[in-house]
Amino acid sequence: MEASERPILDLLTGFNVAAIEASSLDLDVQVLVRVAALVAIDAPPASYLINLEAGDQVGVTVEQVQGVLCTIAPIVGTARVVSAGGKMVRALGLELELAELEAEE
Repeated sequence: MEASERPILDLLTGFNVAAIEASSLDLDVQVLVRVAALVAIDAPPASYLINLEAGDQVGVTVEQVQGVLCTIAPIVGTARVVSAGGKMVRALGLELELAELEAEE
């Protein structure tokens, strides 16, 4: 058996696939719940990038993400919501940089 060249990424992917398959929620709702959880734990931009990309693939809109932020603000606090907004913007910047690098190759 050959060891993977990306063991961490493979492990995380496996976790996510198992969670998606175990959930009874629709994929778009799963993404919105994940965004709420990311805000609650003050997740890094890369986590938002992964989940916002997944959301884009299943039709989650910017308005829906904004709705989640409005809904959870009284519970997690305005500072967490503002932090999350900044991290989402950074995540989208990372996405643009990655796209530019791919285009150069």
